[in-house]
Amino acid sequence: MVKFCKVLAVSKNSDDVNNIISFQYRFIFSRGLEKTIDVKLDKKTLNLRQTKRESYPKWTELKYFKCPNCSLDENQHSFCPIAINLVGLIDFFRDMISYKEVDLLIQSEERGYIKHTTLQQGISSLVGIYMVTSGCPIMEKLKPMVRSHLPFATLRETQYRVISMYLLAQYFLYRRGREPDWELKNLVKVYDDIQIVNKAFFQRLAHIKIEDATLNALIKLDMFAKYISVSINRDVLDEMECLFNAYFE
Repeated sequence: MVKFCKVLAVSKNSDDVNNIISFQYRFIFSRGLEKTIDVKLDKKTLNLRQTKRESYPKWTELKYFKCPNCSLDENQHSFCPIAINLVGLIDFFRDMISYKEVDLLIQSEERGYIKHTTLQQGISSLVGIYMVTSGCPIMEKLKPMVRSHLPFATLRETQYRVISMYLLAQYFLYRRGREPDWELKNLVKVYDDIQIVNKAFFQRLAHIKIEDATLNALIKLDMFAKYISVSINRDVLDEMECLFNAYFE
């Protein structure tokens, strides 16, 4: 395992500081192979900023294993927004296996993370950002979590962050004079829709010739989504409630 003394900050010019949120993923493989991926998001919209290609492969077309719950019109959108943003990532990792070990360094504007892990774990964290920030109307509801991106999050940490995010969204709805969902009734629906997207996108990638690293990364994301769906119940909330005893005195 490679040992690191520190993580270098992502370089950025003055425009980036004002307008861009950056995440840098640095994959360090054995035998000196490295791959650095810079993710840049618009600071106001959290939309992914990426240079458009002159052409895209057929598997990126919207109609190619289109998600059953997709609301995009094929007459207005020729391509799946997630697919066209993931082309470069899929191409690089297409011949790699999921259990390949890597040293992964992740640098945000605030802090860095280092972990010796499997390739599927690192890709899963990265693909999660792309799926939420590419313009998919289903995945966009998770955008607030990208602003406080937490690499290598556990299931329990993700559960806490998701519920907190959703309740804050309900407060903002309340402030706008709309009916909030304090009982979390619609949160399950949000994650049910996300699971549909995950499964359809898995089918999309399963029909192109790639090894399992990216496919298993998607499966891992779907496992998290499934866990959130089944864990939003009164028992789990009662278990969390004891953490807030100081507010009840």
